[in-house]
Amino acid sequence: MSFRNILFPTDFTPHARSALKYAAAFARDGRGRVVLFSVQTAEVPANLMTLSDQVLAAGEAQWLKKVRRQVEDLLTDPLVEGLEVEPVIVEGEPAHEIANAVRDYDIDLVTVVTHGRRGLSRALWGSTAEEIIAEAPCPVLTIRPPQHDFVEHRGRQTEIALNRILLATNFRPSSIAATQVARELAGASNAELRAVYVIGDYFEQISVLFPEGGRSALSRMRAEVEERMQEFAAEGGDDVSTHIAEGRPYAEIVRLAAETDADLIVIGTSVHASLFGGAPALGSEIERVVRNAPCPVLCVPSGRVITPLPAFANAQPSPQT
Repeated sequence: MSFRNILFPTDFTPHARSALKYAAAFARDGRGRVVLFSVQTAEVPANLMTLSDQVLAAGEAQWLKKVRRQVEDLLTDPLVEGLEVEPVIVEGEPAHEIANAVRDYDIDLVTVVTHGRRGLSRALWGSTAEEIIAEAPCPVLTIRPPQHDFVEHRGRQTEIALNRILLATNFRPSSIAATQVARELAGASNAELRAVYVIGDYFEQISVLFPEGGRSALSRMRAEVEERMQEFAAEGGDDVSTHIAEGRPYAEIVRLAAETDADLIVIGTSVHASLFGGAPALGSEIERVVRNAPCPVLCVPSGRVITPLPAFANAQPSPQT
């Protein structure tokens, strides 16, 4: 499979630039383009890149001159040499504008760098990357330098080098699209695909509180997961292996990714409404995977399948009220 139209959001910092080689590599692989996307806090002229220096010399336009210079610097980066790169600069809130851009520019993949903020600041305000994952209607690749890379930059070329892909699954509808993407990426890259299912530690807590019922439920859960994982492995051939873990889901996923030297974690995402009526929010386990993973994480929304299988392609009727 390939991602053709890649959205590269940037605030022009060196940290954000870490995602450029991923955007370039996927665009080359898919024979597509990179949309260089920047969100500003004030209105930006649509013809910014062609405005005369005299217009930008005015005092109130100096910041626009700086933005244009930063865009020009990225456009001349050797990473994107020979690629079609379209600069887009808009005003607004980053996550919302990026979600709009995904639809407006028919984007297949967003590449974004996470800052890995922790503590009270992160708890109160979240991170832009997590807001993007929650709002974007297409897969989002998160990169958190320094971490394991799967893109090699040699000379003026960037190549995708995927050897091991870890799929985190729970066999729910939210993981269907992620499973398909992981299988297709593994097939296209001749990569080993490992699937992990984590039985949450709440089952153990239930068995402590309710010994008879809890242990019975845990036994049934283990048997069901074992059967589903055997079926998954049988469908995938020799290059598929499975793992079943018990504990905190994000911790087990991160641990296994490190132990297996995974190049990429693929995980399905579904969002829920904010407690206070704000923007959509990710589940805490997905947020923790993104913030702690030893390698990039590809977050695939449950609402969109890149190349739909017949079983998934049929539109579902809308409930009538």
